[in-house]
Amino acid sequence: MAIVFQTMVSVVALIITLGILVTIHEFGHYWVARRCKVKVLKFSIGFGRAIKSWRGKDGVEFVIAPIPLGGYVKMLGQEDTKLVEADDVPAEEEHASFASKSPLERALIAVAGPAANFLLAIAVFWILNLAYGKSGIAPIVSDVVDDSPAFLAQLKKNDEILLVDGTETFTWQQVNMKMLSRLGETGEIKLTITRPGIDENLNIALPINEWMANNIEPDPLTDLGIVSIQIPPIIGGVIEGGAADIGGLRAGDIVLRVNDINIKSWSDWVEKIRSNPELEIEVVVQRDGVEDLLHLRPMANREAGGSIYGTIGAYAQGTNLNQLVSSEMVREITFNPISAIIPALEEAWDKSLFVLSAIKKMVIGLISVKNINGPITIAQVAGETAAYGLEVYLGFLALLSISLGVLNLLPIPVLDGGQILFCVVEMIIRRPVPEKVQAWGLQLGLLIISSIMVLAIYNDFNRFF
Repeated sequence: MAIVFQTMVSVVALIITLGILVTIHEFGHYWVARRCKVKVLKFSIGFGRAIKSWRGKDGVEFVIAPIPLGGYVKMLGQEDTKLVEADDVPAEEEHASFASKSPLERALIAVAGPAANFLLAIAVFWILNLAYGKSGIAPIVSDVVDDSPAFLAQLKKNDEILLVDGTETFTWQQVNMKMLSRLGETGEIKLTITRPGIDENLNIALPINEWMANNIEPDPLTDLGIVSIQIPPIIGGVIEGGAADIGGLRAGDIVLRVNDINIKSWSDWVEKIRSNPELEIEVVVQRDGVEDLLHLRPMANREAGGSIYGTIGAYAQGTNLNQLVSSEMVREITFNPISAIIPALEEAWDKSLFVLSAIKKMVIGLISVKNINGPITIAQVAGETAAYGLEVYLGFLALLSISLGVLNLLPIPVLDGGQILFCVVEMIIRRPVPEKVQAWGLQLGLLIISSIMVLAIYNDFNRFF
């Protein structure tokens, strides 16, 4: 019953999320088209036969369709670039057709959709800054895993990370985002740190080689052996039928040792489980004040790159953040309506560059295409973020809006970026791009987009089924 409810929440969250993004995107096209005096025939949210339709005062047909994976604005005299047929244009309306407009005007209409998505993200970040401010945990290292890259680079407990590759980092979230931008790369991650008892800042280099290129859910801090916050190894619950349940692990158990090795944090516990797939391990737990010896056999799972890791079906006990860190480590910034603008613009810009960089790395093979997500993954994440609260959901909505904007600006025919490219070429050569070239480009674009959609759905099924 819980699975059915969770699935329903995910589906509803997906429909709402995509509905918002598609409506904003297509409204951008619609609004600029009207400013350019182009006659708009139809404004559709979704594909397929209309669930509901009505006509506005200006004769535009507004449509809500059942497949929420896109939408379109059909304009008079528009070529078949949005999966809709172009109609014959009456002579008396030729001046109001899309084709009659200058290449600059047509490019502006095309770019308006992605621009609307970026504006939505900026507005959301501004609202979040105003309502919640910015908060996070100071990037002070709680521990360093023995023999890890961070350990070998001589990073130590209580070091504070000031800069990552020259960029200031005030919270662990900023450290994570900056490190994630290095996925798939080879070289060094440069940290500037401050260490208690030493007046001068220190520089540390962490070597990376095709870093986490095949990881579907990359965790840079764990991979480097950096412990940000010490989450106690207390079992919050176990999944029925999992290895933890079969081995006798119970909610409330405190994990003390695994194979005679002391466990200091939840990350230590996870590392031991992941590194022992299908191998029996001895686990000493404290239960009701008494130590108890259990034998667990983690189940084997396979990562995208082919490596196998262990899982047992247990999760950590929820702990209040104030119980994990001192108040001095919590950093908070509040904003007024004016001061909230610049951080919103900076965050939208940084995340746009991050998405663009990730796309580039997938194209040239630095990171796995298994990171391309389809509707099932988006539905799951949308449902989870909605359950976490409005702040988390709005942050996800803004990131998805940026992703949609960046993707649509790629110079691929069928996408807005392809139409912009044709308009730019037309302005340069001072004549329209030949119809055969446009038709060939359209077919190539459809092939590329269809292949990406198939790959995304394939990744979804591999991930969840």
